[in-house]
Amino acid sequence: MNPLELIARLDLERHPEGGWFKRIHTSEHRLDTAFGARARVTSIHYLLTADEPLGRLHRNRSDILHYLQGGGPVEYLLLDDASGELRRVVLGSAPDQQLFLFVPGGVWKASRLIGAADHALVSEAVVPGFDFADHAFADSALLARFPQHRDALAALVRPAA
Repeated sequence: MNPLELIARLDLERHPEGGWFKRIHTSEHRLDTAFGARARVTSIHYLLTADEPLGRLHRNRSDILHYLQGGGPVEYLLLDDASGELRRVVLGSAPDQQLFLFVPGGVWKASRLIGAADHALVSEAVVPGFDFADHAFADSALLARFPQHRDALAALVRPAA
């Protein structure tokens, strides 16, 4: 299925990070967190395309599980805020790539299509469930804190408003 067919079939809308998405599940069960009540789990489909190839650098308080559903490869850059370590993980079907990625809460992440990929469809499960109050975009201040990663991350930081 091509990217336009996926957008239509899955009823996706533009995502503020870049790409396309649709929330596909929100648990009816709630749990209390230090930041308020949250669904136990939420899940989305997330699509990057040749026209929308980047998921901007951001972080969430919750843990996120990513499952490649089709297309790819898609590269994830993960920046640990505490250690400053930058890690690269590629989701794809080649032997040196993964089909699954776990990103702990608090880790900065960005994604982008690589190689000849014209799309990547990833499903995500967020635990505790996603809430925009738990989400932050990176800005130039993050690049200033980690100048050793500026070249790798500058194109993935959301432009200033």
